[in-house]
Amino acid sequence: MSPTTPMSEPSPGVVAGDDGLARCPWGDRPPDYRVYHDSEWGRQVRDQHGLFERMSLEAFQSGLSWLTILRKRDGFRSAFADFDPTAVAAFGASDIERLLADAAIVRNRAKIEATISNARAILDLDGSLPDLLWSFAPDGDRSAPRTLADIPSRTPESAAMARDLKRRGFRFVGPTTAYALMQATGMVDDHLADCHARG
Repeated sequence: MSPTTPMSEPSPGVVAGDDGLARCPWGDRPPDYRVYHDSEWGRQVRDQHGLFERMSLEAFQSGLSWLTILRKRDGFRSAFADFDPTAVAAFGASDIERLLADAAIVRNRAKIEATISNARAILDLDGSLPDLLWSFAPDGDRSAPRTLADIPSRTPESAAMARDLKRRGFRFVGPTTAYALMQATGMVDDHLADCHARG
């Protein structure tokens, strides 16, 4: 089946949307999820701002619904200077207080401070953030997951990424968050085998 062939009946794992396309079960509803699933999740991100944004949003999502983060994404971009690491690294105490009062984002002091700290850690890297993060992408082809149960929450690669990031001063980057980052930025393709967005 080609990625864009409408399905008459879903195969195990995927769901058929009202548009006839097969999707990962989480990616069909609500519309915010559908847009994110179809156009962004699992697509390669290789620029520094984009990777810093995804890293930060994954950290803010910890303990919350991803839908909350998606719906506040524009607020996050505005609050954190479009995730320009140089700009965010310059944030000080007054910026932290400003962000804690900003209802357009998740107002969590530890996560706000971690985002600023992570921007500074990016600037301290010998190389680039894209080169560092993509160095942990798994080599070779993996079998496509058939159901959500086939998708791990962490892998040896995400554990290695988390260890290295923590060693470099990054915060809120445990193995599970690192794996979610790998999924979101296309380092791995965890769209289900029959999902139209796979590949």
